[in-house]
Amino acid sequence: MRTVILGAAGRTGRELVTQALTAGHEVTAVVRTPGSLAARPGLTVVTADATDPAGVGRAVAGRDAVLSSLGVPLTPKPVTLYSDATAALITAMHRYGVRRLITITSSVMDPSWRPTGEPLFTTVLDPLINRRLGRTTHEDMRRMEALVRDSGLDWTITRPSGLFDHPAVTRYRVAEDVADGLFTARTDLAASMVAHLADPRSIGRAMAVITTDVRPSVAGLLWREAVRRPRRQPAAT
Repeated sequence: MRTVILGAAGRTGRELVTQALTAGHEVTAVVRTPGSLAARPGLTVVTADATDPAGVGRAVAGRDAVLSSLGVPLTPKPVTLYSDATAALITAMHRYGVRRLITITSSVMDPSWRPTGEPLFTTVLDPLINRRLGRTTHEDMRRMEALVRDSGLDWTITRPSGLFDHPAVTRYRVAEDVADGLFTARTDLAASMVAHLADPRSIGRAMAVITTDVRPSVAGLLWREAVRRPRRQPAAT
C-alpha cells in the first residue's frame, strides 16, 4: 500500500514510518524540516506545511492512505493545529481521491474514560493536566474529530492514553471508543494504526489503544511529556 505519514519526524511518526516499511508499505513521509528523516529503501520524504492544502496535496496525490501523527505538547495557549491541519488534509484527500485516513486524538475525548485503579490520576492529575493545562489542546482535538467524522472519508480515529517510549511492540489492547488503561507505548500506537489499514472493521470508528504489559513512571512521564517538551506549534506526536 502507498501510505502517507504526516508528522513523520515526531516520536510516534518515526515509529509509524518504521512499522509501515516493515509491513511492506511504500511510505511517503511528510516533514516540515528538510533533512529531519534519513533516506531508507521504500521511503520518500516530502517537505510541506501540514496546514497547507497544496503542500499536503503534493504528498497525497497518487497514494492509497494517510496516517497522521500530528500533535502539539499540552499548553494553556490557544491550539489550532489539529483542526487546521485536518481541514487541509481532508481538502487534499478529496481533491486527489484518497479515501483512507487514520489519525490520532486521545482517550480524553471519551468523557467516560476513568482508568480503573488509578485514584491519583482520576482525582488529581486528570483535572490538573488534562482538564486545565491541556484544555485548549483537547478542545482542538474535538474540533478535529468532528471534521474527520463529517469528512465523507474512510476514517479511523485512534485514541491512545498517556504516551511513552518503549523499544518494542507489546500485547496491546484495542477497544472501540474507550479502553480501560492509563498508558500507551508509541510502538503500540503505531502498530495499531498500521494494523487498522488492513482491517475494514475499523472504518468509521474511534478505536482506543492501551498498553498493559509495561508501565512507565508517572512522575517521569509527566516531566518528559508535559514539562520538559517545548510548548510550540506545529509539532508531531
